[in-house]
Amino acid sequence: MEFLQITNNPDLARRCDAMPGMRLFVDLEHHGKAQRQAGRNTFLSQHVLEDVGRVKAVLRQSPLMVRLNPLHADSAAEVNAALALGADRLMLPMFRRADELAAFTRLVAGRAPVTALLETADALHTLPEWIATAGMDEVYVGLNDLHIALECRFMFEPLAQGVVDRVARAAHAQGLRFGFGGIARCGEGLLAGEAVLGEHLRLGSQAVILSRTFHRPDAQETFEEAVTRLRGMQISLVARSAAQIETDRQRTNTLVAEIVARMPDAPEPSQ
Repeated sequence: MEFLQITNNPDLARRCDAMPGMRLFVDLEHHGKAQRQAGRNTFLSQHVLEDVGRVKAVLRQSPLMVRLNPLHADSAAEVNAALALGADRLMLPMFRRADELAAFTRLVAGRAPVTALLETADALHTLPEWIATAGMDEVYVGLNDLHIALECRFMFEPLAQGVVDRVARAAHAQGLRFGFGGIARCGEGLLAGEAVLGEHLRLGSQAVILSRTFHRPDAQETFEEAVTRLRGMQISLVARSAAQIETDRQRTNTLVAEIVARMPDAPEPSQ
């Protein structure tokens, strides 16, 4: 499983690159994001195009993914610029229909693999129409926006409701890579990192975004230590029996229901 780190900081990128199984992630999505997530404690990127080259320059083993804007009139220029600066993979956010994703992959034209970021209700409902899109090899479920679109109160409700299971099955049936959501440090977050990681492994996920909790200034562990501990937890969870996996799934769903029941009317803090 790849751990994804969103950053435009070359020093952090270099530290990530020194560890196995990392993917760096420059986020150039700006169109409409602030309006969609207004009032929520979510990450709003300040990354710029030049960050792609700056991060790529320090990488020796880790791939670099770049999230572009939703499909728009200047998407071709964005695709070309990101690839020219060294992007190894491109991500399309906020698509709603199969034709949007197909148009994006045609712009990329096989020059890099494409990740489809499923985060709209329309994309979820039209899943069978776009899951076999040529040029797309990974589906990532963006729970921050998707849970808002589905009128859920907590980021991980779509996971407990079986929505993510449905997407995972569709992706695996097509031989696609699959990932979802974000993950906190072990023992931290509204839903602890180990509970989220257990669900990733149950669903055959190959990618997860590390949350901002990995960079808390008051943390007892360094970033590298926290990532290593999560890797150790991954090894332990892989060894679970089928019965243990099901028990953990049920426990996680119960925790999600309890979190939702305790929540005020205001949007929840993001992991």
